[in-house]
Amino acid sequence: MVKSWATSPETLGVDLHVDLGGAGLRSGLMDALREAVRSGRLTPGTRLPSSRSLAADLGIARNTVADAYAELVAEGWLTARQGSGTRVAQRAVARQDRGHTHRLPARRKPTYSLMAGSPDLASFPRAEWLKAARRALADAPHEAFGFGDPRGRVELRTVLADYLARSRGVYASPDRIVVCSGFVHGLALMGRVLRARRVREVAVETYGLDFHWQLLTDAGLRTPALDLDELGTRAQELGTHRGVGAVLMTPAHQFPIGLPLLPDRRAAAVDWARAAGGLILEDDYDGEFRYDRQPVGALQGLDPEHVVYFGTASKSLAPGLRLGWMVLPESLVAEVAQAKGHGDACGALDQLTLAEFIRSGAYDRHVRRMRLRYRRRRDELVTALAEQVPHIGVTGLAAGLHVVLSLPPGLDERTVVQAANWRGLAIQGLGAFRHPDATSAQWGGLVVGYGTPSDSAWAGTLEVLLDVLSAVAG
Repeated sequence: MVKSWATSPETLGVDLHVDLGGAGLRSGLMDALREAVRSGRLTPGTRLPSSRSLAADLGIARNTVADAYAELVAEGWLTARQGSGTRVAQRAVARQDRGHTHRLPARRKPTYSLMAGSPDLASFPRAEWLKAARRALADAPHEAFGFGDPRGRVELRTVLADYLARSRGVYASPDRIVVCSGFVHGLALMGRVLRARRVREVAVETYGLDFHWQLLTDAGLRTPALDLDELGTRAQELGTHRGVGAVLMTPAHQFPIGLPLLPDRRAAAVDWARAAGGLILEDDYDGEFRYDRQPVGALQGLDPEHVVYFGTASKSLAPGLRLGWMVLPESLVAEVAQAKGHGDACGALDQLTLAEFIRSGAYDRHVRRMRLRYRRRRDELVTALAEQVPHIGVTGLAAGLHVVLSLPPGLDERTVVQAANWRGLAIQGLGAFRHPDATSAQWGGLVVGYGTPSDSAWAGTLEVLLDVLSAVAG
């Protein structure tokens, strides 16, 4: 057993008595610090010595102390902030255990969020949307208040055809568009249509959203995963999946890895669809947000008869609008409209408002404004990471509302996610997006949705992220 008094007032503020026991120095130090917190000898807010100071006092390696501190931060016993040092966590609750009362850290509810998949909801253009809604309501024909066309309001389909052709390179006409209440609704409709066409398998990307795969599974379809490498999804291997009749892809900005589908792999996917009579389901979830060069055009333009294009207002405006659209091969329009059912499931007034919002130019202005705002956040994130944790890599920078952070070797992403959660920061590891049947090498890292916080919350959210990374991966 090693006993030591750490007595560096400039780093501690207090003397610290440490009893090291157990099988190893690191585990012994962690046990000693936990016990000191449990017993109340180290009270919440108490500043601990620097890893260098405590290591010198104990006569052990600095890395041993640093690793112990990092693990205790991840468990919630300690907190670490740049300029404030390592302290005992403020969050402690009493728990009865075998007749003894221990003080344990209580997990915080998320105060900050960097979850991917959401825009800055506080930036929804309320005033412009209200103006569009008033004009749309004033100009709405009487029949707009009836059951309507299952394909959606013709006013919206008409402006969408023009907008998508201009901004995303989509070959569209109003008659090929079916309005739906978001991507999930559209994918569910396609799942039913594919199953009715006797398709049994829809290939998916190795990383994506599990509830998208579940929608296809619920329709009776299997979802084999395409392999992924450092250049992105290996679309050229579609031909090796003999039972596949369709493939779900995010070609412009693979979610969540962030890589665009390379030109030769785009061509390979289209060649497969033509040869096999298959369909490509293109999820263009954030196609408007590209920062450093011209946007990557939609895959649909290469072969409109073999690609189903999905777009939504969820990232550009807000998911609560529940408005999305499919641009379909001509042969599929009637089947999708029939699957959608008689009467339009999407509110006519919301469709007319969005049509007016796009027609008036307000949509383009909003997208350009948000593109600048998100790019500024991305740049601030990258600069701060380079300054404070330069050994952490960043990928997926060119587009979208999130990036992927690579972690140092040996650091499990779950440790970082847990440490963030204890600090009140909601964030996800890359493993949460991995297909359960994937066979390609697993990628590790954090998915950071920098588009999610409001402007007022952004600085504080970024600070907490950097604190966590500095403590756990620093």
